[in-house]
Amino acid sequence: MQRIQLGNTVFEGENDVYVFDGETTALIDTGVSLPAVRDELRSGLSDLGISFGDVDEIFLTHWHPDHSGLAGEIQAASGATVRIHGADAPLIDGSQQSLLEDPAAQRAQFDAWGLPEAPRAELQAFLGNVMEDLRGEPVDTTPLSDGETFAVNGTQLTAVHLPGHTAGSVAYEFETEEGDPSNRADRTRRREAFVGDIILPEYTPNVGGADTRVEDPLGTYVESLVSILERDWSRAWPGHRYPIDDPAARAATILEHHRRRTQRVVDSLREEGPADVWTMSARLFGDLENIHILHGPGEAAAHLDHLQRAGIVERDDDGEYTLCCESPDVDALFPAPARSSNA
Repeated sequence: MQRIQLGNTVFEGENDVYVFDGETTALIDTGVSLPAVRDELRSGLSDLGISFGDVDEIFLTHWHPDHSGLAGEIQAASGATVRIHGADAPLIDGSQQSLLEDPAAQRAQFDAWGLPEAPRAELQAFLGNVMEDLRGEPVDTTPLSDGETFAVNGTQLTAVHLPGHTAGSVAYEFETEEGDPSNRADRTRRREAFVGDIILPEYTPNVGGADTRVEDPLGTYVESLVSILERDWSRAWPGHRYPIDDPAARAATILEHHRRRTQRVVDSLREEGPADVWTMSARLFGDLENIHILHGPGEAAAHLDHLQRAGIVERDDDGEYTLCCESPDVDALFPAPARSSNA
């Protein structure tokens, strides 16, 4: 397996595309549909003796355009099978628009969050400009589901549905063998995974704004983080930047990050009074620009919704959230089971 890094100045930094070469040529994610990035991917594949027309399989971790944008173009050149979880497939096969592209959905969501006109206009202008460039060609998808397995040149990839960042986010789990190949007693099998944006080495993946279709986005993501803790992979290969050598520790760090942020939301409601989503976003993140005008209130909404589901806050007809109890047990909303052995 080879890793090709592609430029990305819009989202979480350099995108990673993973390449399996052999009898089958397969890619994990594709990068965004921009001319410079397309050239980088072509060049990286060429160094491996591969062209777009040689690709047989594409496994997408989720629908976001910085991961799926070039899939349609590669498929048009090669006839490659493009696999993606069924929950995300409609957003790249053209049968459904995401909030990033649907003005009517944007108006309804921004109204619910209480976005003022100025940041709303800035965000809509940003999305209009960016999505025109990033959309890519339509994709004929082959939807997959949790637990499905795929053989690629002797490696078995198992799809693991870990939603939260998007409704259809999946990891692709596989086994590696370490030690002396000539000595059976010295060989150890380890489990690793390609994880897209489910966990990242530097940033905490956005929940709430990254895919507004997800019901209970924070609660859903917490369950996915707990699943990563329990799986205890020896290494994770994310969709951005560099490998994660202790995925369980990274998942635990992100879990703690969300516990602290939820506590901040509770403290803010107690100390500063009721707030709608946009007000809470401002309290948490301050002034925002471009894509963060979506991600900030989306994240605030995810935390408020999680608290509402737990009966800790209530929402009135005007969209304002109020604390229901003085000292809620926030820790109880963020379980952290013991890590299992990965041997």
